[in-house]
Amino acid sequence: MRVGMYYSNSKVEVEEMPAPIVGPRDILIKVIASGICGSDVLEWYRIKKAPLVLGHEVSGEIVDVGKDVAKFKKGDRVFTTHHVPCDECHFCLTGHQTACQVFQTKNNFDPGGFSEYLKVSGKSIDTGTLLLPDEMSYEEGSFVEPLGTVVRGLRALDLKPGNTLMVIGCGLAGLLMIKLARALGAGRIIATDIDGYRLEAARRFGAAHIVRADADIPAAIKAVNHGRLADKVIVCAGALSAARQSLGSVERGGTILFFAVPNPGEAVDIDLNPFWRNDVSFKTCYGAAPLDNIQAIELIRAGNIDIKDMITHRFGLQDIAKGFKTASEGKNCLKVIIKPHG
Repeated sequence: MRVGMYYSNSKVEVEEMPAPIVGPRDILIKVIASGICGSDVLEWYRIKKAPLVLGHEVSGEIVDVGKDVAKFKKGDRVFTTHHVPCDECHFCLTGHQTACQVFQTKNNFDPGGFSEYLKVSGKSIDTGTLLLPDEMSYEEGSFVEPLGTVVRGLRALDLKPGNTLMVIGCGLAGLLMIKLARALGAGRIIATDIDGYRLEAARRFGAAHIVRADADIPAAIKAVNHGRLADKVIVCAGALSAARQSLGSVERGGTILFFAVPNPGEAVDIDLNPFWRNDVSFKTCYGAAPLDNIQAIELIRAGNIDIKDMITHRFGLQDIAKGFKTASEGKNCLKVIIKPHG
């Protein structure tokens, strides 16, 4: 079978490898749609493990089922994810599933979503593979994992109807945050980014106000929010400047969610005194647990979140290098979908 082998953002090559052999507790999926995630083009993070086959935003059709798998059958249309919690450790049992060591270290995909066929094993079958509703396309199915992470993020943020929300960074995650926050009844949504194309997308998807990241952000928020800063702030950009910017954007009693964080070793100096005095909370969020993915499927199925207008580029597997170039450069690009059989 053909795979897209990742060496670096500028070197992703189509190679041949044997199709995975399905064991009694495995399933084999014909990959129909696989999205390029922002983490896939985070080169410092990925290149240390290269060469490898990436791709974890996957949907497809089951073409082979191990004899001990009763949950699925050939022909099932599914979404699947590579990282799932153990559901047994202290962290899982106390609601912190994405802090589970199994979640963070165990990869149940062979070889990865940028391939013609994908073997899924272990708990990724039990809790990480879900049937796609008949009315949901494979392309929509490839959005379940990224939307699931956003569902988890807004739950951590405890967004309430009417809250003023500031989204820093309008890549795909930031734009999904805007769409979901609007669906959940957020009040005034303000978005900032350095890229004009993404800012205009933020406006289309529900931001009432857009601000360039090099502007005076606190002043811009106050100008449209009755002199107040934002009740909730979400950092969706990994730049150190974005993390620093969030500190001056939050109102008393508010919350900052670090959905994205700076590179390892980059520190943000914080004088905690004013945040302590003003009852400001800091939250973090990583990944998506099974419940988040289940809710993401239902949000898409019910039409509460429309993701079709977020797909800007589609490439066959033979053009995966172009797909990675497009995604890593980010020019006039929101979401790139790889279609191994298309």
